Amino acid sequence: MKAMKHACWVIAFSILFVTGCSHIKPVDNKAESISFSERAQIDSEIEWRVSPIEERLASMTVEEKIGQLLIVGLEGTTYNNKLDKLIKQHHIGGIILLGRNISTSNQIVGLLNDAKKANREYGIPLFLSVDEEGGRVSRLPKGLKKSPSAAKIGKRNNETLAYDSGVYMATLLNAFGYNMNYAPDLDVNSNPRNPVIGDRSYSANPVTVSKIGLAVRRGITDQGVISVVKHFPGHGDTHTDSHKSLPVIDKSLHELEKTELVPFQQAIAEQVDVIMVAHILFPALDADNPSSLSKKVINDLLKNRMGYEGVVITDDLTMGAIVNDYTVAEAALKSFLAGSDLLLVAGDYNNQLETIEKLNAAVKSGDISKERLNSSVRRILQLKERFKMEDTAKEEVNIDRMNKKFHELIR
Repeated sequence: MKAMKHACWVIAFSILFVTGCSHIKPVDNKAESISFSERAQIDSEIEWRVSPIEERLASMTVEEKIGQLLIVGLEGTTYNNKLDKLIKQHHIGGIILLGRNISTSNQIVGLLNDAKKANREYGIPLFLSVDEEGGRVSRLPKGLKKSPSAAKIGKRNNETLAYDSGVYMATLLNAFGYNMNYAPDLDVNSNPRNPVIGDRSYSANPVTVSKIGLAVRRGITDQGVISVVKHFPGHGDTHTDSHKSLPVIDKSLHELEKTELVPFQQAIAEQVDVIMVAHILFPALDADNPSSLSKKVINDLLKNRMGYEGVVITDDLTMGAIVNDYTVAEAALKSFLAGSDLLLVAGDYNNQLETIEKLNAAVKSGDISKERLNSSVRRILQLKERFKMEDTAKEEVNIDRMNKKFHELIR
């Protein structure tokens, strides 16, 4: 029966993707210009369009919903039993491939194909994610040309070039089978001594970062790849690498709104799909909690003050900035309660299982309400539906063709 429900949901989604919403009349702001019958028809059709998600949500167990909250990393370069259990037993939301998981083009395609095959029967596609910013933050195998660094693109200050670099990145990722990219970086490079951002930023000018970074985002998104902008509220003025320990930025909200928050506010205006929250302490915003674990930052600032309604994802919860003070499972629960939707756990298998157990226990105890859990899972399902994600296999990558695409776009 459960499998039948899942199959029906997939079929309903397939119909949804094919039909789209072209037949629905746009709603005029002037209510008097639309008759009661026309408005009833519009409401009915909108209700029909979202019903597959609500039906699937209603059919899911608590364990399935919790699984959808996680994007996990893995060891090695091949599909393994641990990942198989996370996909088939815990129904995780997605995976991330890091440098340790990359060897050749065909190896990446094979690994992602194996993950998709394992998940296909379940019916909710996996997020297949990677950090591909260009420059020094690239997860491409040898032989493929990578996009220039953000600093080089920003220096050109050319929106067409920026857009084309996003198109190129997404074209590559599509060829491998990825559907989510942790890029662009919207940090403002306001501190030249910053040990982690540097040339990953488009500029020290927040207006340039907004213009060029969001052009890259549009290029990525227009190719059907989910763009995750990062690292909210801003990582550009840190003296510490958050991979090792917790950075602290002593700036007032007013100062942040003049610099760090400018690109993110513009991203929200452009209805960006996903924002990644950084592991940084901003004492003026929350003296006790890093941004990624802070209700004051995620809920009060990002959602309420800035008006963001999309998906919130954490930076990797296994980074030093977090694990020096919390267990991964504790941090994941704290971040979810603060307002995050997706929890990135790129570390070992035990951390991932402990996180799942911790979240399950929090639901049973009432610390996580049914409504709170459903709100995040709903956003995740809506995002997967919006990008028409599928667990379909890819063929091997043609390196020569991809490099030709580079020369066509990056001039």
